[in-house]
Amino acid sequence: MGQKVNPVSYRLQISKDWSSKWFTRKADFRNWLVEDTKIRDVIEKRFNSRPTIARINIERSANLTTITILTAKAGAVIGKQGAGINELKKELEKIVKGPIRINVEEVKRPELSAKLVAENIGFQLGKRMNFRRAVKMACQSTMNAGAKGIRVEVSGRLNGAEMSRREKFIEGSVPLHTLRADVDFYVCHAPTIAGIVGVKVWIYKGEK
Repeated sequence: MGQKVNPVSYRLQISKDWSSKWFTRKADFRNWLVEDTKIRDVIEKRFNSRPTIARINIERSANLTTITILTAKAGAVIGKQGAGINELKKELEKIVKGPIRINVEEVKRPELSAKLVAENIGFQLGKRMNFRRAVKMACQSTMNAGAKGIRVEVSGRLNGAEMSRREKFIEGSVPLHTLRADVDFYVCHAPTIAGIVGVKVWIYKGEK
């Protein structure tokens, strides 16, 4: 079942951690879960012009909601003299009840983030780049950044073909069953002229 299980949820508490950290009673659980989804949607839509957001962590305490944005371009998120982050905070205050604190952390090696790699491939496919070239360039930059292995699957009407198909690219090794293996995974849906193209990326960073 290794290929049919999300590698991130498969390794929770072993080499991966939750993106939302809070505990509440049954009455508030639904409201907080909906709030988390809305927070992520607002942040993703605000910076969706280029792949910049690697991860959004949400941590709640009794009277404070802390949102940590891991990004490849911290300057683009913060804005000039913090104007961007202030606008984002005002927008999120309409969703979240109570005070909010927003932290912005820069990802040192964006080539090792499966989300950024998948979205970058999808962005290039949307610009009509040949899918083989886009994937091979992404694989090469990821391996050069120090990854042990990368696996990419693209499916759909590739290069505008009439028949949809699936292509798989693997460099290095990507263990699917080893729980101590640090494997990052993300699925992206890229809109192209021919239709939606699905992009799946696995990045193996070594054992923990």
